[in-house]
Amino acid sequence: MRRWKRYFFVSVGSVLTVLQIILCFFLYNEAGLEVLRWVGWAILAVSGFFGWMPIFILRRKGGVPEGKSYVHTTLLVDTGIYAVVRHPQSGLAWILLNLALPLIAQHWLIGVIGVASMVLAYLDTREEDKYLVERFGDAYERYMQSVPGINLLAGVIRLVRRRKPG
Repeated sequence: MRRWKRYFFVSVGSVLTVLQIILCFFLYNEAGLEVLRWVGWAILAVSGFFGWMPIFILRRKGGVPEGKSYVHTTLLVDTGIYAVVRHPQSGLAWILLNLALPLIAQHWLIGVIGVASMVLAYLDTREEDKYLVERFGDAYERYMQSVPGINLLAGVIRLVRRRKPG
């Protein structure tokens, strides 16, 4: 069972992300580059969108049993945000958060920690794909072929091409 890898990636990555957030309070806008700071805040807002939307979508469309958390889906969801990226929360939002924090704080230490956490987020999405193939089988493998894991730009392009008549 490969679940230990996911727990390791998520645990260490979460600790690194929390460390970045704490350091941001002490090292906020260290270089004083306002444009980078605002770009960081914009990326953080986008991260928030991708972090929260799956909660509502999975509760509504994922066949979650009454009284259970949204992570207990029983159905493969491939619409809405899940038609653009497979891992909007555990991959894309996490990576965007770890990109935003160094831009906001503008300190090399937060950047180094952010890169390490981004790598763990990426590795976590790879392990999650393996788990979801075991759980949903061929349907998830087909889904993987049509929707990228975390590449938002590729996901939007593929979605537009799929919806184009002709």
